[in-house]
Amino acid sequence: MAWRLLDFQNNNIFENMAIDEAVFRETIKNKKHPTIRFYGSRPAAVSIGYFQDAEKEVNIEKCCREGIDIVRRITGGKAVFHFKEITYCVAAGEREKIFPADISGTYEVISRCIARGLSALGIKADLAEGGRAQTGEEINSCCFSVPSKNELLVNGRKICGSAQVRGKGGFLQHGSLLMDFDPLKMAALLLPDRSPEQVENLGKFVTAINEESASPVDIRDICLQLKKGFIEEMGIELEEETLTPAEETLKNELIKKYTDANWNIERKKYFKRIDY
Repeated sequence: MAWRLLDFQNNNIFENMAIDEAVFRETIKNKKHPTIRFYGSRPAAVSIGYFQDAEKEVNIEKCCREGIDIVRRITGGKAVFHFKEITYCVAAGEREKIFPADISGTYEVISRCIARGLSALGIKADLAEGGRAQTGEEINSCCFSVPSKNELLVNGRKICGSAQVRGKGGFLQHGSLLMDFDPLKMAALLLPDRSPEQVENLGKFVTAINEESASPVDIRDICLQLKKGFIEEMGIELEEETLTPAEETLKNELIKKYTDANWNIERKKYFKRIDY
């Protein structure tokens, strides 16, 4: 079976979120085979989960001062600082029986593909058995503060944070695979009030590719191994393509939502909840 590949590109975070949603909606609407996408966000940005309170969980003033964009995802989960990382995205319809019909099971399938890709880079990643118990000194708004079941750990430290949205007809899952990690910078952006202990704990519980690799790894090399990981783990082929005209049109419409503070800060919707 051939799945579609949208290979690595850098875009601003608003366009990236619009592309992910457009691909998700068109995949379900037209009952397409799954799409796998890799991308980076430039300039640096913070994305927050669908249900998060932006004013409580992100240092909006600091982000504005430093030119860091803020966007709200359609997926759940916690805040992510998109900087020196690779984001993956998988959109699939419910007819793809290789994916279980639950969030945790889908996490497991996709995490095994990413883990296989990391192993080719000399990085042994294991699936988390369950979330760690949180302490009062942890940064609970940050995606990387606590691993969810079946997310990826390297020597007990989280290297990839993921989030998902499910609807009638399929799911979208995307996640951030860190290349480098600065706990002080991440903490300063993702929590207005933080303690030195919280920053220290974040450093203990999070790692990155270049921290675990014997030498710095190029983004293209990482994506190549990740693609091989999906191919080998799933037994599929990947065909590199571009967005369809319908996806391009929908992306351009969705960018209006993702660039509007009413959506990003207050979660006022341009579209009613879609019955996918």
